[in-house]
Amino acid sequence: MSDAPNDAPNDAAISPSQPASGAPLPPLVDAEALGRYLAEALPGPDASEPLQVERIRGGHSNETFFITRGRDQWALRRPPRGPLLPTAHDVGREYRVLRGLEQTNVPIPQPILLCDDATVIGAPFYLMERVQGVVIRATLPPAFQADVAAREALGYAVIDRLADLHAVDWQAVGLGDLGKPQGYLERQLRRWTGQLDASRNRPLPDLDAVTAWLQAHLPASPAATVVHGDYRLDNLMFAPEPPARAVAILDWEMATLGDPLADVGYLLSFWREPGDPEMGALGDAAWNVTAQPGFPTRAKLVQRYAARTGRQMDHVAFYVALAIWKLAILLEGSYKRHLSGTTDDPFFATLGEGIPALGRRALAVCEGEAGV
Repeated sequence: MSDAPNDAPNDAAISPSQPASGAPLPPLVDAEALGRYLAEALPGPDASEPLQVERIRGGHSNETFFITRGRDQWALRRPPRGPLLPTAHDVGREYRVLRGLEQTNVPIPQPILLCDDATVIGAPFYLMERVQGVVIRATLPPAFQADVAAREALGYAVIDRLADLHAVDWQAVGLGDLGKPQGYLERQLRRWTGQLDASRNRPLPDLDAVTAWLQAHLPASPAATVVHGDYRLDNLMFAPEPPARAVAILDWEMATLGDPLADVGYLLSFWREPGDPEMGALGDAAWNVTAQPGFPTRAKLVQRYAARTGRQMDHVAFYVALAIWKLAILLEGSYKRHLSGTTDDPFFATLGEGIPALGRRALAVCEGEAGV
């Protein structure tokens, strides 16, 4: 994981926090209990050293922490506090994907250990190596701020690593049981429609209209690949200076087998260009990095991917609309947790307005009113 400024740690997060209900929440990581467990599971010259635990406030899904024990450095992933949607936040699945990909040319953090005993820290978790690099969210690394010409290669590195992932022989690396390779889009529509119903707190007419459009415009899928499921700029880690180089792809909890173009659509849904409409409550600086001079356009990313993979790109709007729709549904589940008082992430408070805005944007893509 990263030492980038955009991944600022928050030590207070390892202590009990106070939800809206007023009752204290347990710590997300019990450092003493974790230290005892790791002393047995990962013995070494520093096994008796006390743990340092830093929470990383970079994402809004599975929780990430830096763990330091003397000279040992790891990153830990665990689910957030509940209530959780069925099949969501499965850290064991995430760990298994990393194990399958560690012998390929896809850049990942090396998986170290999986613990499915929830009594250790209150939830299953896994450890992986702490990769040194930067995650690009609200700002570019200084070297890329100074070198506009280097940003094009940064954008192409993102799409090239996605092409590498989609070229992995998933059967040969032991991921044949990761998912069902056929019928991916049909299952996505069925699953996420069900999750929308499970997460719904209020009327969401635009999302319902997108659901109907997607069902009516389902394309035929290409051959199945490993699908990341959450592939975007800030789920990659880069070397801090040009030439652009992706050193790790992060956050594999939604990986499965299926239609590779779903990853392309998801990436494009986050890839903003100059002149794109404002994003309202969700329009923080992290959405605007790729609108800066030098980055390739969405059309160029599509062309690059097609050239690298040989796949036809005739239904890009469907995949972009699908991505925005899924994101809105996922965030509605997070908003439900926010309303129940089981999360202290301030981002979730913005979703009361942000999710309807995503619904409007997805519907505009369906209706051909938004460039993709």
